[in-house]
Amino acid sequence: MLSFNNTEVSFSGKSNSDLNRSYWLFKMVSNSTFVNVGKSLTTFAINTHLPIKGLIKATIFKQFCGGENIEECDKTIKELGKFNIGTILDYSVEGKETEHDFDACMTETMETVAKAKNDKHIPFCVFKVTGLARFDLLEKVSAKYNLSAEEQKEFGRVQLRVNSICKAAHDAGTPIFIDAEESWIQTAIDDLANQMMVLYNTEQPIVYNTYQLYRKDRYAYLRHSFELAQQGNYYLGAKLVRGAYMEKERKRAAEKGYPSPIQDSKENTDRDYDAAILFCTEHISRIAICAGTHNEHSSMNLANLMNEKAIATSNKHIYFSQLLGMSDHISFNLANAGYNVAKYVPYGPVREVLPYLIRRAQENTSVKGQTGRELSLIIKEKERRKAAKK
Repeated sequence: MLSFNNTEVSFSGKSNSDLNRSYWLFKMVSNSTFVNVGKSLTTFAINTHLPIKGLIKATIFKQFCGGENIEECDKTIKELGKFNIGTILDYSVEGKETEHDFDACMTETMETVAKAKNDKHIPFCVFKVTGLARFDLLEKVSAKYNLSAEEQKEFGRVQLRVNSICKAAHDAGTPIFIDAEESWIQTAIDDLANQMMVLYNTEQPIVYNTYQLYRKDRYAYLRHSFELAQQGNYYLGAKLVRGAYMEKERKRAAEKGYPSPIQDSKENTDRDYDAAILFCTEHISRIAICAGTHNEHSSMNLANLMNEKAIATSNKHIYFSQLLGMSDHISFNLANAGYNVAKYVPYGPVREVLPYLIRRAQENTSVKGQTGRELSLIIKEKERRKAAKK
């Protein structure tokens, strides 16, 4: 029977030293003051070229990232693969704004597709459209502003980059996620994702859009997306998440005087997430889903629905996914029970992925119960190993 409390399975991929490192990291990030001070000091040290890269790489980077490049991720890919957990290589370099940087991101993403084609342990690839386009341009496109001639050419280049990646994924037979982002640029991203699904999802689900269910409108939009897929006779690829920009979304809505797109309560978010999971399982022959969640209830709910509807645990239309370094009790126990599981494995130069690492630290500080749950399970496993030695 599936359980997320089996710590022997949960941490079967961690040595005692790995477990101790995780323990101290989660202890540190449970302290919001430490995280806030650490953010400022780390950013200062990196920007002034103080020699702390080695320290970062041996601690928080090692916990949450696979390496500085694709080759360095090989060890993580193989280690996860031993436990039937796939890897989703996530090039996590952020904040770029030049055409050169956008082309470089496209090339890097296509390298992950090439890598996945020849590695059974890499079931998906992923990219953010903001890695390929200026944020302000996506905002204008989403708001349906009239673009200048130069902006039209610029957006044409964005479309070419997105198409190049998705075509490469299609030709390789490797599904690819298009990540969701802020609501005021999401319309442009949704339109691009739908265009790519029309082109490449006719025979199997290759392109997946991402639905952030902490938005009030996303469950309805998921259903609308399925209607479009039905009309166009293509598969819908859907990555289901709660969302990652809540504070930013609410702040912008308050400043600009429009209703917040974010659900009024966590209960409403949970309700829509459960509804989305149910809807997708009811149409699983034409929808492929990845449940990207660290929520135990959501994961167990999907596993139970699969059992009720006699959907095989190995059905490739259903994947569970968590971030590397987090919620191993969900990932490893699901994989051990035969479900399809893949970890997001961010990678990139330490300096470039620092914003990602800081967000992970802040997320573990702010998400109620997350760090406490991680720590309690680590402590339980440490005690189990200690007792096993006696």
